[in-house]
Amino acid sequence: MGLRVRKKKNKSGSISIHIVDRSNRGYKLVESFGSSKDLEAVDNLYQKALERIDELEKNLFYISKEKSKKEKIKELLSEITTQNFIPIGDELVFGKIFNDIGCNDIFDEIKNIRKKEEKKFLFKSLVISRLLYPGSKLELIHYLDYFKNIKIDENKIYRFLDTIYKEEIKLQIERCIFNNTISILPNKELVVSFYDVTTLHFESESEDDLRRIGFSKEGKLNRPQIQIGLLTTIEGYPLGYEIYEGNKFEGNTLIESLKLLEKKFKLNHKPIVVADRGMFNNCNLIELDNNGYKYIIGAKIKTLSQDIKNQIISLDLKVDNQTKEIKLNEELICKVKNKENEENKIKTTKKYTITKKTISQRLIISYSLQRAKKDKYLRDKALEKLETKLNQKNLKKSDLKLSYYAKYLDLEDKNNCPIQFKLNNTKVKLDEKLDGLKGYITNDITLSHNEIISHYTNLYNIEKAFRISKTDLRIRPIYHRLETRIKSHILIAFTSYAVYKEFERKLKINNVKFDFSQKLLRKIIEHIIALKIDDEIIPINPSDIQNQILNAIKN
Repeated sequence: MGLRVRKKKNKSGSISIHIVDRSNRGYKLVESFGSSKDLEAVDNLYQKALERIDELEKNLFYISKEKSKKEKIKELLSEITTQNFIPIGDELVFGKIFNDIGCNDIFDEIKNIRKKEEKKFLFKSLVISRLLYPGSKLELIHYLDYFKNIKIDENKIYRFLDTIYKEEIKLQIERCIFNNTISILPNKELVVSFYDVTTLHFESESEDDLRRIGFSKEGKLNRPQIQIGLLTTIEGYPLGYEIYEGNKFEGNTLIESLKLLEKKFKLNHKPIVVADRGMFNNCNLIELDNNGYKYIIGAKIKTLSQDIKNQIISLDLKVDNQTKEIKLNEELICKVKNKENEENKIKTTKKYTITKKTISQRLIISYSLQRAKKDKYLRDKALEKLETKLNQKNLKKSDLKLSYYAKYLDLEDKNNCPIQFKLNNTKVKLDEKLDGLKGYITNDITLSHNEIISHYTNLYNIEKAFRISKTDLRIRPIYHRLETRIKSHILIAFTSYAVYKEFERKLKINNVKFDFSQKLLRKIIEHIIALKIDDEIIPINPSDIQNQILNAIKN
């Protein structure tokens, strides 16, 4: 806007005073202040016009007699393109959390590293990109170019990936995340840790020392994969992770991950370990107990020995949420196959190494009326299917598909052909007595029944962590080929997950809740924008929802 005061001589000899706008190389009359032949009166009119300009310029969108405020806004916006609007939500929300956690300072603490500011920017950009626009590293290049007018060479990103997984840098990043997690725990003390393993597949079909074909939890048969062992707190806040070969038995990763966590972060005391029952074979239970770890595992009651099942039945649990306890002093046997010494081609004299230990354990039994109804429903449906199959002619064992409920069947006479099956009602009645019961085993003598059950129930948080990583952060499939870049990809995703959990925590403690999905929430953050004119950035007023998010992050 170019407002000016114009003196115009009239044919009558008088002088008119006008305010005109010269924005578009012409004269547009804004306001007229009259005319006079008296020079003193003309000066007074001129001063009034100057004062009026000050008033008008306080408001960019002044209302004239010729144009409405809406028309003036249209005129202004007609000179602006979409490239004048830039996203700032990524930096205001996730960038701030990234800084608050302390991840932006890790390169300052490392000596003999060049271009620290550039590495800071790349690491931060890669972490935030996993949260808002997950995809390939090339997507980040296009995003920064189009929205931020920042040009980055593709090779610079790949060189950075080769750098970031150096032991010193990786350890600093892990410590940053671990220390932040500890800082938000009650009394800043790690009491319980959850552990689980997942698999991540590759699009390539070639294997190497790390990428191996193994049992895939994703159902990707004959695809090379790696395994991620993740340790979290009760609420799913990250503690640490380790990467394992794709064909390694997941049960063999638990002890190693715990020892590495203890070594890296010099834990003052060892946390109670909670994990899925598949992690706790007898060898792991013996090793955990030998190393002073307490643990909580789920017990499949219907697969326990008949003696223990009889003890459970005698407890006569029938009240909803009722719990009782049985002391276990069983001898655990660990049987490990000895490996041949490949280097010297020496065969061991013993095929297996056997370790035995009696551990004092507690078996906590809880009863749930809802679980009892579910158990009965599933059994009735299974018995109905078994009855249908028993009425078929020439029934084969394969027809039963080795169903769990096939345990209710007996062979009438093994000498008869064809084989005939018969339903054993005694087994069915024994099974009914275990309806609604769930078991938990621990070697900790200090925890109450409710604490044990609560800790184990929270195990779903680590499963949620993997779900977030795989779907929201799109950590899979992995397209990298080099081992360092594969590991750097996981490290960036791990950091992104830490930022995500801190964002989630900030919303929770500020009681900010939304009915829509996290995906839509991230889109709303993406649309916190500013107007860029020349080198000046003017933030656009955020919406009510965006304001709630920004206020939660500030606190």
